[in-house]
Amino acid sequence: MTRELLSANHAAATAVILAGEANRKGRGFGGGVYPITPQTECIERICAHRFAKGEVIRVESEHSAMAACIGFSLAGARSFTASSSNGLAYMCENVFNAALYRLPIVMMAVNRTIGPPWNIWVDHGDTLSLRDSGWIQFYCEDNQEVLDTILAAFRLAEDPEILLPVLVCQDAFVLSHTMMQTEVPDPAEVEAFLPVLDLPHRLTDAPVTVGGLDFPHETEVHRRQHQEAMDRVPGVHERIRGDFAKIFGRGLAGSVVAYRCEDAETLLLSMGTTASTVRTVVDECRAEGRKVGGLKVRMFRPFPEEEIRRTLSGAHKIAVLDRNLSLGSGGILWTEARALAPRDAVVQDYILGLGGGDIRPEHIHGILTDLESRERASSPVILEVA
Repeated sequence: MTRELLSANHAAATAVILAGEANRKGRGFGGGVYPITPQTECIERICAHRFAKGEVIRVESEHSAMAACIGFSLAGARSFTASSSNGLAYMCENVFNAALYRLPIVMMAVNRTIGPPWNIWVDHGDTLSLRDSGWIQFYCEDNQEVLDTILAAFRLAEDPEILLPVLVCQDAFVLSHTMMQTEVPDPAEVEAFLPVLDLPHRLTDAPVTVGGLDFPHETEVHRRQHQEAMDRVPGVHERIRGDFAKIFGRGLAGSVVAYRCEDAETLLLSMGTTASTVRTVVDECRAEGRKVGGLKVRMFRPFPEEEIRRTLSGAHKIAVLDRNLSLGSGGILWTEARALAPRDAVVQDYILGLGGGDIRPEHIHGILTDLESRERASSPVILEVA
């Protein structure tokens, strides 16, 4: 184990290189890559590495990048790519294809606002728009979590009980271009954690059709199987967390992370880097004697309903902090989490930080002041912070 000063982009690339080399005794590593701000530094570092077995293909578009990953994965290689914003939108068709082929591809997305008008700063709407694509989704808070989650994502995606692609998300610039001390495992530790990939449905010399025509009942069967695999994700993820701690000597965050929630009457739900600011505010409120807690949602697909419901069970007022907006509905985390709150709780949606706007402690204190004055929830509140 070493400690290195890494941006989250480089932390992601470091994890991918370690995972790719760990499969050299299998069918190696392969990925298709195409640059887009702010994830380009990740694929630049991966392209600069010469893999012992495998290669990275520089393609002409994001759609082709995922197509290349599909080809590598169907051949049994460990596969990865990265993208962001409109690049993910252009890739969308093949994002669905990768999941419906049940391929264990890992993708890192740097969350960025979808344009036009063009904006290169953070907004979770790009990846949340893919929430129905059949990919497992994780949202990371810091650079260490990015590195660790990508290693765990390969293990989860490739588990015989799962065989689904995984999307690991990080906030544009807040993480992607920010440096922090990051613990990097030794290659031997990664090899102990990541078994050689043996994809049961990989292509061989025997002729086979991939992506043929399904009749209605066949589609029903495939969707049920896909859903059953998603249902198994939480249990397999917990098993992986145990192995991660044993091999690397540090914990891997769970699907949700509760902070001072045991007796909390007011709760703040968030995802990504917003959670660190929430913890600062929770500590300040606790110092004043106010029973406030924070809940970070790390796994968004499959949605961790039981854990969220259990944590919200004692809360009277709940603020959901959404760094996204589903036009015509509201924040996406709020849309899914509000049904899990106690029947008599006030669950208010606050949409903030869109397009990379700051989310500072004073903004969250203002949200708490508004929430505590409410007897009932209203339509989502969109905060415009200068």
